[in-house]
Amino acid sequence: MNEKITQKIVVAITGASGSVYAKVLLTKLLQLKEQISELSVVMTDNAREVWYTELGDESYKNFDVKYYTQQDFDAPFASGSGQYQTMIIVPCSMGTLGRIAAGISNDLISRAADVILKERRKLICVARDTPYNLIHIRNMETITLAGGIICPATPSFYSKPTTIEEVAATVVDRIIDLAGLQHHTYRWGK
Repeated sequence: MNEKITQKIVVAITGASGSVYAKVLLTKLLQLKEQISELSVVMTDNAREVWYTELGDESYKNFDVKYYTQQDFDAPFASGSGQYQTMIIVPCSMGTLGRIAAGISNDLISRAADVILKERRKLICVARDTPYNLIHIRNMETITLAGGIICPATPSFYSKPTTIEEVAATVVDRIIDLAGLQHHTYRWGK
């Protein structure tokens, strides 16, 4: 029996700069829908403002995904029994990172991250701020020690990207690899 393995993924979008990363990620995840049984999104109010400021539109409304509010603790990924395998926070603000590191579950994003970590599943935090202060670094260390993955939004240029979306895709493709999804992308040495 050759069954396709799919996973449930939640994407959290915070108010850090870098809305293009979230937009490119959602676009690519929807192209990989045969590998994803559920794709859910929780987006902060600040994320909506930043998206509009940076991208000049509200195109986040155009993605065919299930959206949840920050205070919707009835969301399936607010409990381990929801069996979401992966949570991607993109971009991940340092405030969100700090609350996760401290175990503060005061909204759906921090609660879902806590659930993912306690269930020993995959948490990918795409930190966007720069430079880092010692508090940021220690919070990243705490999350890493708890099993999370810190994936800074640091693009690569091997593939010679020419648009902002292509630059963002160099980070997004790394996120997709970390999530364990199969996709075609630039590979070093090939």
